Amino acid sequence: MKSSIRPLLVNTFDQTGGAARAAYRLLGGLRRSGSPAQMVVRGKSSGDDAVIKCESDWLGWCKGVLDILPLKAYPGRQQHNFSPARVPDQFGKMLARLQPDLLHLHWMSYGFFKIETLALLDMPIVWTLHDSWPFSGGCHLPGECRKFLKMCGACPVLDSTKQDDLSHRVWMRKRKSYALSRLNLVAPSRWMAERARESSLLGAFPLDVIPNGVDVNLFSPGSRLAARDRLCLPQEGMLILFGARHALSDRNKGFGELCQALKQLPSELRGQTILVSFGESPDTPLPDLGVKVVSLGEITNDNHIVDLYRAADVLVVCSHEENLPNMISEAMACGLPCVAFDVGGISDQVVHRRTGCLASPQDSAALASEISWLLSRVRGEPGFSSAARKHAIENFALEHVARLHLELYRRVLEPVPVREVDKR
Repeated sequence: MKSSIRPLLVNTFDQTGGAARAAYRLLGGLRRSGSPAQMVVRGKSSGDDAVIKCESDWLGWCKGVLDILPLKAYPGRQQHNFSPARVPDQFGKMLARLQPDLLHLHWMSYGFFKIETLALLDMPIVWTLHDSWPFSGGCHLPGECRKFLKMCGACPVLDSTKQDDLSHRVWMRKRKSYALSRLNLVAPSRWMAERARESSLLGAFPLDVIPNGVDVNLFSPGSRLAARDRLCLPQEGMLILFGARHALSDRNKGFGELCQALKQLPSELRGQTILVSFGESPDTPLPDLGVKVVSLGEITNDNHIVDLYRAADVLVVCSHEENLPNMISEAMACGLPCVAFDVGGISDQVVHRRTGCLASPQDSAALASEISWLLSRVRGEPGFSSAARKHAIENFALEHVARLHLELYRRVLEPVPVREVDKR
């Protein structure tokens, strides 16, 4: 066993999207723990020498286009929610050059990864389940569909009624490749772990529950007034923070339910409430929400995101389906409580009416009630802020998460004992 394990983390991007941010943060945590970890990506935004870009932007774009061509046969499909993973990749050459001890896969779509490659990799593989794609027939968010429990086909995400559709063919490719692979799974939440264990594709593989980590030194409490001043936000009023990539265009993010909830707030509260949104273009037209709205566009700088959390009074996450949102852990580390629908792994983060509030899924009236309840208390009861911060430090601190991964890597790399045969 080597004293310094050298994992190679793989994600399509290093900073674009929640999985990318989680993987890149883990890279930093591992390296600070003494591991010579590296990360391979298609799209690189950081200047980190430990992050290796494995193909040109032009090639990556072409492969992304080629990979989604089969989806053209399904004009009624959901957007941004299916990946065939059929285009040849660069993993063989990459591993021969970098020679890691193990491969740690994260989120690999847009033609970055081919399913059949798994069967060709003669090394231990750790795979973090950032969404349901690894155990589905190609969709990232199945919603209410449970066909991944047996065998996909007639896929509602594709708007297909045929059993032998693209989802069934992808499921078959995965079954064949997984059978020849040395997979070890990581689920960031208990909810995702349960779904993986129930699935027909991954149920037999070893699985650990390890949350995504957050730098609790960077994401920390600070002056609300100073943060608002830096962001040019009003000093007065109650700020509700809402944001995500494709926050307004992705129906899974629940912007429709948020609109209805804001309109159901008590009139005196609406008068002093400001919705601060980010993640979409600031020019995106918004409906009348009954409250003042400030749209900040896409924000990727961590220091600006920290200021957002410090400036706000409440974070609202109203997604229909989530694993373990980075945003909630980040906000809690900054002492910002969250109101969220009780879906996916969010209950691993939000302790109802102690570190935030949970509302019945897709129930705008319940969401409005919990927002009102929390806004009426956050200024006068600082215990919410301290409880949120304490929960984040105890469960999601990056050093803790990196240590759990290193323990998993050591266990995965332990040689399998050879059973002695009695030759008498």
